[in-house]
Amino acid sequence: MAAATAAAGAAAAAAAVSLLACYLLLHRDGAKLPWVGPTTRSSRSSGRRTRRKGLVEAIGNTPLIRINSLSDATGCEILGKAEFLNPGGSVKDRVAVKIIEEALESGDLLCGGTVTEGSAGSTAISLAIVAPAYGCKCHVVIPDDAAIEKVSQIIEALGATVERVRPVSITHRDHFVNIARRRALEANKSAAAQRESRYKETNGSAHVNTRIMHSKITASKGESNKALTNCSANSEIQYNGKCDHDSDSKGGFFADQFENMANYRAHYEWTGPEIWQQSKGTLHAFVAAAGTGGTIAGVSRYLKEKNTNIKCFLMDPPGSGLFNKVTRGVMYTKEEAEGKRLKNPFDTITEGIGINRVTKNFMMAELDGAYRGTDREAVEMSRFLLKNDGLFVGSSSAMNCVGAVRVAQDLGPGHTIVTILCDSGMRHLSKFFNDQYLANHGLTPTATGLEFLD
Repeated sequence: MAAATAAAGAAAAAAAVSLLACYLLLHRDGAKLPWVGPTTRSSRSSGRRTRRKGLVEAIGNTPLIRINSLSDATGCEILGKAEFLNPGGSVKDRVAVKIIEEALESGDLLCGGTVTEGSAGSTAISLAIVAPAYGCKCHVVIPDDAAIEKVSQIIEALGATVERVRPVSITHRDHFVNIARRRALEANKSAAAQRESRYKETNGSAHVNTRIMHSKITASKGESNKALTNCSANSEIQYNGKCDHDSDSKGGFFADQFENMANYRAHYEWTGPEIWQQSKGTLHAFVAAAGTGGTIAGVSRYLKEKNTNIKCFLMDPPGSGLFNKVTRGVMYTKEEAEGKRLKNPFDTITEGIGINRVTKNFMMAELDGAYRGTDREAVEMSRFLLKNDGLFVGSSSAMNCVGAVRVAQDLGPGHTIVTILCDSGMRHLSKFFNDQYLANHGLTPTATGLEFLD
């Protein structure tokens, strides 16, 4: 009996020791507990994950994946931030959230109002998806030479108003961006007229002092915005579903992704910290192309603040002047200035990257150098990634990966390089992944490996 008791006691002690060991092991690595989140997130990222509901909460926190084929070929760790996994399918989801949030917080946009933007694709899609989550509508002005799947097959299906215009220089009043700006002004004028009309009806007066009217409109706008934010923790906007979608009196707001610094802040406060945390701060370089400049500016500045030794590079496509700006300090020659040179209809087959002016967002970038890519390199890289990694990425993502390999070749083996996988190939079927289109431009892919980068 004593032996049995002793045996039972020993078993109980062993079980207790095992249980304690398991607890200590799990406690040491809290990330293994599904109900315990990582403690290294920034306060903004943490708040976004724990307090938000619905579609907006699903944006961001995309995985940082190892691109095996490129890593093995270069001897470096080449990592891609998989932004194509955002709900809207691109990195621009972050920008849409930040632009709309800041506009609602400032009162420049009212719940139920219309967000207008001139965009060749991804930003338009993101705004069309995100705007309804905040109780707003979306009006997109887009050049009629953009890939058809970005227009008819996606943006219109999302319920946004799509206005197609002919492509012209940014200096032309009918450039799609300038038209979008006008649409917002027109919406605001219409809203002001409706408010004035209602005010006259309510007060029974045919004459209204314009100064008083303006102050009442401003007060009304501020009160509407205050109602949105009063119940929101840390000034975060939460749509309560009570917006009047049928009213035309809510006005408009021009998103202005190229010059709106909310674009830069989205990546400085959000994307950059994610890359730093996911790479555990061990990266040596970051490389990306620029369209509006928000991504490369926000990420590069954040990473440089964390570690000044991290090298940040621009990857520029054909037809863009940013390579010259970064490497030589001059955007282009006087003869090539936008508005003076003839538009080349085939500057590049890549979409969403490359520009011939310096935006406010791009001015915030902290860069150590730049690389220039070709259309052929982008096409070949996209097919290489699909064949070897199963990564079906768009033209800008492929160009970014070309840049990552160039950086790896220059830095040598043993370095960690991060780039952005902006969107998937699903948005590029009619051009970048169209065999006939590529053949017409002499870009049929033929490489079997990475020899196109030699």
